[in-house]
Amino acid sequence: MSIFFAAGSPTTELSDAEARAGLFEALDKLGVRRRVIAIPPDFTRFHSRAGRFTEWTWERYGGALAAVLPALGTHKPVSEEERSVMFGATPGHLFRAHDWRNDVVTLGEVPGDFVNEVSEGKVDYAWPAQVNKILREGGHDLILSIGQVVPHEVVGMAGGSKNIFVGTGGSLGIHRSHFLGAVYGMERMMGRVDTPVRRVLNCASERFAKDLPIVYVLTVIGKNEAGALVLRGLYVGDDTECFGLAAGLSLEVNFLMLQREIRKAVVFLDPHEFKSTWLGNKSIYRTRMALADDAELIVLAPGVHEFGEDAAIDTLIRRYGYCGTPAALEAVKSDPELAANLSAAAHLIHGSSEGRFSIRYGPGRLTREEIEGVGYQYGDLSGMMKKYDPAMLKDGYNTVDGEEVFFISNPGLGLWAYEGRFANSH
Repeated sequence: MSIFFAAGSPTTELSDAEARAGLFEALDKLGVRRRVIAIPPDFTRFHSRAGRFTEWTWERYGGALAAVLPALGTHKPVSEEERSVMFGATPGHLFRAHDWRNDVVTLGEVPGDFVNEVSEGKVDYAWPAQVNKILREGGHDLILSIGQVVPHEVVGMAGGSKNIFVGTGGSLGIHRSHFLGAVYGMERMMGRVDTPVRRVLNCASERFAKDLPIVYVLTVIGKNEAGALVLRGLYVGDDTECFGLAAGLSLEVNFLMLQREIRKAVVFLDPHEFKSTWLGNKSIYRTRMALADDAELIVLAPGVHEFGEDAAIDTLIRRYGYCGTPAALEAVKSDPELAANLSAAAHLIHGSSEGRFSIRYGPGRLTREEIEGVGYQYGDLSGMMKKYDPAMLKDGYNTVDGEEVFFISNPGLGLWAYEGRFANSH
């Protein structure tokens, strides 16, 4: 188990040339590889820089790069336009679309008693370690998992083995991992490296994936003083220590701990990145620990036109709405369809304020009836965009019409929490 490259700090700004050189230095240490598959995230993680690293991987290996499998999880396949924007000159014929419902194999099963133990008795089911079948059957001598480490609502910190077991995982594994995180408690998960879901993923890696030649390329992205996104860290390795280094830096770079609670927050969802509440509800997940009781969260969502990217999940969200933990757990007991789609049940929990603060959604392409039908307040997008112009607001506190507003330009880039609430959420 090794770390092949490690560089980063809260003030580091790695240039493209430095990042490319660091990647090549790490790949050189691996020796000759003849059949490589790259597993980057999809367009919803455009800012991860994974597209550039995938393009550089193609430059490095040429014809030895046999395939690129974006780690879609439950997301939609990468479009031709998205592929061109994110992955540059990487040849289009290399790309494969992950089918999370049908295109997987099970490497093994994490026992139910282990899951029960790490969840503190919240769940007791076994967890299947599922991956896209090409990982086991493709004959690759290098599986290059490329992705960003950042606070995450399901696993605590994204990246590492999540990219494999969730990003290329199967329906049962995705459903059960999401539900595990939700019932354990999102506030107990986010911004923490050691969580029940991470322990399950690490167990699966150790027990069932040792024969897979996986090497992780992990990025940490943050904003500099000028507001530009920069590469703060790059870590390449094949062990949990590599992930730990990236996660430690991400907590310094991407986690803003506030000394007082937010009374009113405005979150902008870039229409190129956020097209569903399945993704756009990062506006809720990532701010909930910073929001005061009875606070107001305003979501500017010009690109949002659906709830779930998966048709079955979209139907379930519309059926139950963002109903919160007690109602979602009761619905799982009574509705076999929801019980068979536990990630949807988890999402109903994640997207609820649990009645603690209000959520006003201004969608680009959903109606008032649709928004109110899932339990949110409806906001007129054009009016809200005029009042809270994302081009005029800065990240953090602003004054709008004499009122203090906390603005977040992209909720996918970090985590915000009030220090008192975070301390009490263990």
